Amino acid sequence: MNEELIELFLSTQAAEHGAGSNTLEAYNNDLQQWMYFYDDEPKNLTADDISDFAAFLNARGYEPASISRKMSALSDFCKFLFSEGIIKENPLINLDRPKKKQHLPKFLTREEITTLIEAAEYQDDNYSKRAAVMLKLMYACGLRVSELVSLPLNCINENEKQLLVKGKGAKERVVPIADEALYALHRWRELRELMLHRSTSRYLFPSCRSTCGHITRSGFFRGIKKLAQAAQIAPERVSPHILRHSFATHLLESKVDLRSLQAMLGHEDITTTQIYTHIVPNSLITDVISHHPLSKKTD
Repeated sequence: MNEELIELFLSTQAAEHGAGSNTLEAYNNDLQQWMYFYDDEPKNLTADDISDFAAFLNARGYEPASISRKMSALSDFCKFLFSEGIIKENPLINLDRPKKKQHLPKFLTREEITTLIEAAEYQDDNYSKRAAVMLKLMYACGLRVSELVSLPLNCINENEKQLLVKGKGAKERVVPIADEALYALHRWRELRELMLHRSTSRYLFPSCRSTCGHITRSGFFRGIKKLAQAAQIAPERVSPHILRHSFATHLLESKVDLRSLQAMLGHEDITTTQIYTHIVPNSLITDVISHHPLSKKTD
């Protein structure tokens, strides 16, 4: 299916936009690489998938200019998918596009994360309180925004302090929940019932306004941008993916090993996780890796 869509896209670029043979060949090469990375249906495509692809390319040593070109090709392909009605929304609309000069993960400090959450908790409306819980959960568990907004109500195991997450390709993983996030979730459930006004929903973060039944990625995106302003943090420095990067960076700084971090982030390839090794001291990386059981030599 993806192969056929690429061929149709190339034909459209040639017929409607006058793309030459060299341009079409470059498009094809970039999209074939994307198809190798992304093995799901186009309708399931999210901004997180594209961000992960950019991180994957960076970790594999591609030059910034090459990554930028591949992202541009993918952007044109997504516009085509949207125009053909194959995807319901363009996942690149709210995505932080990769900068040519720097592709290392952006992240917030621990203090900035705390300030952002406090800004949400300080607000008196229920939507801000919901945002505070979602921020805590995303930062505590390193969730993708698509995973966060679509969490079902029964995803929490309070006794084991664990969260069941359905990630890319419908693959499930279990991640631990920090006590503060678990307590926030417990209180949220009470507020959630009041916000539903006697109606029911299978989602942890329901929304009566969205057709999908839960808060949308774009809705959460807009909400945290407003909270960034309230917290006096530059809005361009705050996004769902940056919160995920912050989770990973802070855990690595605390000497959590790469294999454990890979499992919590739901990365298929350890290379994707290794992008975070570029933003912490080499001595710390050596220390982290040496503590993992798989790093020990066997006879």
